[in-house]
Amino acid sequence: MSAPDPGKFRVGLVQMTCSPDPAENLEKAILKTREAAARGAQIVCLQELFRSQYFCRQETAELFDLAETIPGPSTAALGPIAKELGIVLVASLFEKRARGLYHNTAAVLNPEGEIAGLYRKMHIPDDPLYFEKFYFTPGDLGFRNFDTPFGRIGVLVCWDQWYPEGARLTALQGADILFYPTAIGWHPSEKAQYGPQQVDAWQTIQRAHAIANGIFVAAVNRVGFEGPPDQGLEFWGHSFVADPFGVTLAEAGDSSEEILVVECDRARIEEVRRNWPFFRDRRIDAYSSITDRWSTRP
Repeated sequence: MSAPDPGKFRVGLVQMTCSPDPAENLEKAILKTREAAARGAQIVCLQELFRSQYFCRQETAELFDLAETIPGPSTAALGPIAKELGIVLVASLFEKRARGLYHNTAAVLNPEGEIAGLYRKMHIPDDPLYFEKFYFTPGDLGFRNFDTPFGRIGVLVCWDQWYPEGARLTALQGADILFYPTAIGWHPSEKAQYGPQQVDAWQTIQRAHAIANGIFVAAVNRVGFEGPPDQGLEFWGHSFVADPFGVTLAEAGDSSEEILVVECDRARIEEVRRNWPFFRDRRIDAYSSITDRWSTRP
């Protein structure tokens, strides 16, 4: 057998349904992580808040009981799996940082089973059935990169995916790929009229991050209907990996559990950036107003 190409790495995305039982969801995630690794994945990313159903559909104080510390039960269960399989594992968790202080946090576990670092979701939405501001404090760690044996990765979370600033600041630190663990779906009353456009917009903005930054982008979403029939969400799946030119390398469906395993070649980053040198031509001397909430400059 030939040695693996050091210029390439393989990512695995676990798209799955979630039950009301956190223990059941954790066990399913472990089984599917094993399957992804058996298929060659070196970096496996789980979907946003995979341990539970998407609880932010309602504002209920008792649901804070779902939160956990980091390190905590989930990292204690997943760390040995990462070590056994020799993989990097990105796990999106409901973090209890202190009494009354909670974050939507992605933990990056290295092949030694240790926590290589955390990313706390920076952009927190507040929309119908996405009442995240009730639960989550905005992240305070900034946009981060994590060095792994397989590549340098950036991790952002769901609502972050709509913001080019977050993608740019993460990419500027040298990441080979941006991961976006996600929980996004259709409102029952909107799917027929707006469903295709919503999915298209979601994919387009993230493929644009890949193009604008000359970087791989991987988004992993959940599937299944959660909640009451008239006040629930149908998560639309469509997990995908895009290359630095925005080409979709693999995409899951909208209703079934799937595992995507995709090979990424760092040579493609160099190739695209040589031909579309956006980093070279950035006018960093002219961007100071980007930090204004709204520009009133003439």
